[in-house]
Amino acid sequence: MEVSRFVSAGLWASLLGLAACGGGGGGPVDPLAISPSPSPSPSASPSPSPSPSPSPSPSPSPSPSPSPSPSPSPSPGPTVAQRKDAADTTARTSAECTKVQPFYWEVGDASGAQGSGAAGDGSVTSTTPMAIASASKWLYSSYWVQRVGGPAGLSATDIKFFNFQSGYTDFVSCSALGRGGTVAQCLDLPTTGGKTNGSFEPATENRFDYGGGHMQKHAALNGLGDLSNATLADEIGSQIGSEIRFVYTEPQLAGGATMAATEYAKLLRKIVGGQLKMRDALGLHPVCTDPATCPTAISSPSPRGEQWHYAIGHWVEDDPVEGDGAFSSPGAFGFYPWVDASRNWYGVLARLDPAGALSSVYCGRLIRKAWLSGTAQ
Repeated sequence: MEVSRFVSAGLWASLLGLAACGGGGGGPVDPLAISPSPSPSPSASPSPSPSPSPSPSPSPSPSPSPSPSPSPSPSPGPTVAQRKDAADTTARTSAECTKVQPFYWEVGDASGAQGSGAAGDGSVTSTTPMAIASASKWLYSSYWVQRVGGPAGLSATDIKFFNFQSGYTDFVSCSALGRGGTVAQCLDLPTTGGKTNGSFEPATENRFDYGGGHMQKHAALNGLGDLSNATLADEIGSQIGSEIRFVYTEPQLAGGATMAATEYAKLLRKIVGGQLKMRDALGLHPVCTDPATCPTAISSPSPRGEQWHYAIGHWVEDDPVEGDGAFSSPGAFGFYPWVDASRNWYGVLARLDPAGALSSVYCGRLIRKAWLSGTAQ
């Protein structure tokens, strides 16, 4: 059974400035000329002088327009302390989380971890190394997007491979190689019916079929075929960052990595912070994945009845009922990394359970909801 398989943008406001101006004026009045009159008789009364015309009253000054009322301030979101308390309470007490303890959880942003905890007996911590299975897929997709200079550098062929529509769907695993062998040698391993890990199936091309063969073949076609466990890790690290420590226990791009939560969190911080170009590829080129509702889907480990999509080597949790638009890459053994829909927060739920993928998702998304809302779930 393939180890990578698990049983499961802000807004700018335009400002308009309005201005108006006006004015007026007047002209001079001509002087009045008076001719001399004959001397009046003694009995005559002098004629009264005409009264001067009154000056016009000045126009009243217009009243100033009232100042507009200030817009109400938006309601502040929960504080970090409120978020931490809500997430911790959820991790320790919610039914979906108590059933998967022990585990380590962490939520943070580009600056670092903002909340974390070891739920259960405390035996799983940030530094506990574990096989991350399909969470390895986000390592390779982040590597490739970085290598080609960002999403614009992805070719149509790249997109087909990273959307799991390449037709290379006979892959099982590289475990027969042990800790030796190369990426290409893994493709040559036999499966069933005379086929190999690298066999092409025309009937599955252009249809979503979750599996490890897509990334394995893509890597071999793009210069990684001769790489072994150690050299493969070095090559992936050359793009995502050599400070991120991990190893491959088999040379399988889609599921062969082992690492600790604190190391994977470095990758996620670089994504949300924009140091890795994967931030701009999150949710890009999504395809439907549920065979029950999607005519171009063959097989999917996403939660039954939920309509998730698959983008460039990661999931989009956008089911209209249960989804929140987060991006993730759950692993078959319970390792669940995610970035929230705003691309501002990341999270990890780390545990080791041979059938732990979906149960980690159910707990992890409650922790995410608690963190975002500040309310325990």
